[in-house]
Amino acid sequence: MNDAAPTNEFRQLVFSGVQPTGNLHLGNYLGALQKFVALQDTHDCIYCVVDLHSLTATLMHDDLMDQTRAIAAAYLACGLDPKKNIIFNQSRVPQHAELAWIFNCVARIGWMNRMTQFKDKAGKDRENASLGLLAYPSLMAADILVYRATHVPVGEDQKQHLELTRDIAQKFNNDFSERIAACGYGVEMEVGEERVNGFFPLTEPLIEGSATRVMSLRDGTKKMSKSDPSDLSRINLTDDADAIARKIRKAKTDPEPLPGELEGLTGRAEAENLVGIYAALAEMSREKVIAEFGGRQFSDFKPALAELAVEKLAPIASEMRRIAADPSYVDSVLRDGGERAGALAEETMKKVHDIVGLLAN
Repeated sequence: MNDAAPTNEFRQLVFSGVQPTGNLHLGNYLGALQKFVALQDTHDCIYCVVDLHSLTATLMHDDLMDQTRAIAAAYLACGLDPKKNIIFNQSRVPQHAELAWIFNCVARIGWMNRMTQFKDKAGKDRENASLGLLAYPSLMAADILVYRATHVPVGEDQKQHLELTRDIAQKFNNDFSERIAACGYGVEMEVGEERVNGFFPLTEPLIEGSATRVMSLRDGTKKMSKSDPSDLSRINLTDDADAIARKIRKAKTDPEPLPGELEGLTGRAEAENLVGIYAALAEMSREKVIAEFGGRQFSDFKPALAELAVEKLAPIASEMRRIAADPSYVDSVLRDGGERAGALAEETMKKVHDIVGLLAN
């Protein structure tokens, strides 16, 4: 046991991760990577390539190591500083899986069954889905909480998983409240209108920007996805300038000009998507995009969008290719990040062992 007094607040820390499955695309850049780069100037950040999560979708991978390196190369190409941030791959830090098992014992099966992504991915044949697919939100919670991270940049489709992370943290804090206090590991925080002591923070989402949800270039009602069979549906971060311009030129639109008011985008999914992409790439509001292009045809707007996309994305693709050509450098970044992440995770798990009562220290 530890007689130390509870600290006053959690250290502000951001955690996020990307799965190494398929090519990263514009949606990943605008929804995640662009925000990661901005956050490194205002927060302490940990960015992970979550290679263990990739096993839930496909157990056998021919190129998992190369895809892991490719995600790390994308992090670096987009501007993440490996000295300022911790960049590593999940499987280097075994405490993720250890804490996930404890969280499997904290979480309830009913919570997992309600996860929308499990329902979507398991489909009608749930009995044949892997246990990993059902339980991976516990691993996601462990990814975040093994560092006691206070914030996670998420898109709208990930909010449910973060809410589950908060539920797991709160149940752990409640179940072990007396032992947390006896060990002196409690941190004061707000829960509703009360201030209580807990070990794990109730992690908050960071949802910012003009395009938190980028849609397919072929169907504005569907999210841009690396699993879409049509390569024209997405702009890959590895696309060169010609491919970027061609995909935007072929993007689905409707025959009407852009509206003069933002409300005029209602019911026009493809138009709304392209305006949102322009706004996010230009780091301006959608209102300003409409003020500039309202009343003009897509034959005017698409070339402007293509030029902007090429300006922003082509240098990233070039840098990704340069970095990926030196796998030993990428491995050194992941190795260094894994050592730094592991030291933080080990500190958390030593305290978890005390709290749970495991004779491991």
